[in-house]
Amino acid sequence: MTNQSLDLLSPDPALEASLAAGLARVEQELRESVRSSSPFINEAAGYLVEAGGKRFRPLLVLLSAQFGDPTKLEVIRSAAAVELTHLATLYHDDVMDEAPLRRGASSANARWGNSVAILTGDFLFARTSAILADLGPEAVRIQARTFERLCIGQILETVGPEDGADPVKHHLEVLADKTGSLIAASGRYGALMSGADSATIEVLARFGECIGVAFQLADDLVDIMSESAQSGKTPGTDLREGVPTLAALIALGGQSVQDARLRDLLSRPLGDDDEHAEALRLLRAHPALAEARQEACRWADEARAALDPLPSGGAKQTLELLCDYVVSRTG
Repeated sequence: MTNQSLDLLSPDPALEASLAAGLARVEQELRESVRSSSPFINEAAGYLVEAGGKRFRPLLVLLSAQFGDPTKLEVIRSAAAVELTHLATLYHDDVMDEAPLRRGASSANARWGNSVAILTGDFLFARTSAILADLGPEAVRIQARTFERLCIGQILETVGPEDGADPVKHHLEVLADKTGSLIAASGRYGALMSGADSATIEVLARFGECIGVAFQLADDLVDIMSESAQSGKTPGTDLREGVPTLAALIALGGQSVQDARLRDLLSRPLGDDDEHAEALRLLRAHPALAEARQEACRWADEARAALDPLPSGGAKQTLELLCDYVVSRTG
C-alpha cells in the first residue's frame, strides 16, 4: 500500500481496516483528479501522486472524520483535496529549492524544467479548487485561508526575520504557516465533512496545527541526520541553499569559540560539496540537534493535550499515537 503512516498501527483493528479502505479510496480519487486529455499533463501531474508518500494529511482527515460520520463521500473528496494541495506545493518548493530529488526519484523540475513544474503545481491547485467548489462555500473558504497562510509562510521564510526580531520565533511562525496550516485544515475538513459539532472541529484543527509544526521540525531533523537512501531526499538540502532550520538557528545563536567554524558555514549557502559535508558533520554532532528535537516533542505534547476534550476510543488513541510517530520517525 502507498501509505506509510499506518506503520504506527491503530489500537483498534476495525478502525485500522476502515482507515486502510478510506486511504485506498483517496488514492483512487487522487488519480482521477489529475487525469487530463493530454498524455504529457497526465504524466507530469501524476508524477508525485504515483511516487506515493506517507499520505499524512489524508490520514488525519479520515481520523478526524471518526468523530462524525466517516462514511460520507465528502470526507474522501476533502482528503484528496488537501493531498493535492500538498503535492502542488511540492512542485513549487522543488523549483525554489532547486531540489534534484523528491521521494527518491528525480524531482519534476529536474526532469522537465522549472516552467513545467510550476505550471503543473498550478494545474493541481486548479483541480483542488474544482473539488472544493462541489463541497460548498465553507470548504472553499477554508482553502482560501489556508492557501493565504501557505503563501505568507513562504514569503516570510524567503525574506527572513525583521531586524531585531528573534530568528527562532520567526522560524516557528513560518512553520506554523507553511506546514501547520494545511495539516490544521486536514483536521478541520475531516470533522466538518463528517458532520462533527463545531467544538470538535476546532479541537481537531488545533491538534492539526500543533502536530503539523512537530512534523516539520522532525522532518528537518531527518533531513540533517538521514542519508538519501533512508529519506528519499538529498541530505542537507536546506543547508546547501542557506535555508534555516531550527537546529541551524540554535547553533548560529551560540557563542562558543569551538563553534565558530560551524557558525561561519551556516551563515551562507553551501554550494561547495566539501563545505556542505563539513557543515553536516559538525551540525550532526552539535547539541543544537537535541534542542531542536526537544522543541519538536514540545509541539507534539501540545497536540496531545489539545485532544483532551475528545471522547475516548480508537480514533483518539490513534491520534495520540501520531504524536509519538511524528517525532520518532527516521524517514
